[in-house]
Amino acid sequence: MTSQQSSWSVAKRTTMQTYLEKVSPPSADRRWKLVSATMRRHGYQRQALIETLHTVQQSFGYLDQVSLRFVAGSLRVPLSQAFGVATFYHFFSLKPPGDHTCVVCMGTACYIKGAPALLAEAEKSAGLRPGETTADGKVSFLTARCLGSCSLAPAVVFDGEVAGKVGPVELQSRLQRWATHAS
Repeated sequence: MTSQQSSWSVAKRTTMQTYLEKVSPPSADRRWKLVSATMRRHGYQRQALIETLHTVQQSFGYLDQVSLRFVAGSLRVPLSQAFGVATFYHFFSLKPPGDHTCVVCMGTACYIKGAPALLAEAEKSAGLRPGETTADGKVSFLTARCLGSCSLAPAVVFDGEVAGKVGPVELQSRLQRWATHAS
């Protein structure tokens, strides 16, 4: 065996070991056990990427670089693929959420019945544009393509509860109440 063949053989073995080695969770936080259980349930298959990212999102509230690296390494997918999925789907967030969240539906019915006025009000009264969180971390403001509550247009989700026929005054009132009260 030549030295070049020997080097290739060692590199191949090292690559295989790295490929087959289990990736350790980023910390001792118990929530990583939930994430690992999701991946284990799916046999650490690449197809488990979206479901695993959902588990991370539910467990931690958002996807950070550490969690994306852990999931990508564990499922043996490129980090760029994990990041691509995380940024493509609206459900995923790369930033920690505020104490309170406001999601304005931008579906056709909601748009026609006043969603743009709600966006303008959020920017005017709270200085928030879609995707932003106040500097103090109290309020996150988001939009959704459709909430499926067209009969309630314009619909808004305040801390997980759908409210219908929301006007700018009601939105402003809720945002101001959240901004002035402790969580």
